[in-house]
Amino acid sequence: MTHAPAAAATPATAPAPPVLAEVVRSGFVEGHHRGSLVLLGVDGGVGLALGAPDVPVFPRSSNKPMQAAAVLRAGLALEGERLALAAASHSGEDFHLELVRTMLAEHGLTEDDLSTPPDLPVDTTEAQAYLASGRAPSKIAMNCSGKHTAMLAACLHNGWPTDSYLDPGHPLQRLVRTVVEEAAGEEVAAVGTDGCGAPLMAISLTGLARAFRHFVLAAPGTPERRVADAMRAHPEYVAGTRRADTWLMAGVQGTLSKTGAEAVQAVALADGRALALKIDDGNARAVGPVMARALDLLGVEEADVVARIGRVPVLGGGAEVGEVRAVF
Repeated sequence: MTHAPAAAATPATAPAPPVLAEVVRSGFVEGHHRGSLVLLGVDGGVGLALGAPDVPVFPRSSNKPMQAAAVLRAGLALEGERLALAAASHSGEDFHLELVRTMLAEHGLTEDDLSTPPDLPVDTTEAQAYLASGRAPSKIAMNCSGKHTAMLAACLHNGWPTDSYLDPGHPLQRLVRTVVEEAAGEEVAAVGTDGCGAPLMAISLTGLARAFRHFVLAAPGTPERRVADAMRAHPEYVAGTRRADTWLMAGVQGTLSKTGAEAVQAVALADGRALALKIDDGNARAVGPVMARALDLLGVEEADVVARIGRVPVLGGGAEVGEVRAVF
């Protein structure tokens, strides 16, 4: 009697994250965006967890406040708009580019010293105007140029190498990792390379929300609080005039907000309530509606601001025929 070979064990498959938003066209649901989300209450406890908020993700530019705090810990003197720009994913508006040039000159640097890849402004309107003026993609137009300028300046201040400032083993990047781990309350799970070339530290969404909470509740004068205060005082330098981070920080007093690529978002309110989310497919169009719903659940009372952030129309023939809307 022969026996069939034993079937190979099937690897366990992680459950699909829940649907956080749906795309509605002409009354018909034509698509879904899945993801993970965590809300923290005033006491720092988890008030809502959807999906897998304790699984590490790359926060992308949502890590920039931690990177900015690291350059302050390294002894770099930055305040006001300059410090906000060090934590920015700027839109490439003229006032952003002018301040980056000013900061470079103040530290004896030039655009050639930046390791950012040449790029167009991240804001579509600004990119069109940039090209229309005859300008080509440049290092300074890349949305991380303020962060890189601050990193280079911190290296010069300490006599650290500038040609290897993006190496994960560089003294500055080791300091960034320390700040991330302290603020998040967990170890960095992985290190990758961000779109701008800087080391990228993976933490969980819960850790990311804790980090933003830590920044807004930090004692005045600490690097973390200085970064939070600069970002909140100058939100237009953190993002731009047509960006949700700017609208939220300008419209809800004391709020710290920073988006990241691949549909990541982190927010902390002045009293320590916080949220972090990631849309699984990386589509940024779902971030606004999901963030707006999360802010509503956190009890944000500025309904006009929340509604503006959450409005993502779906167009047909140039007319509005639907929306992207949160479904939790």
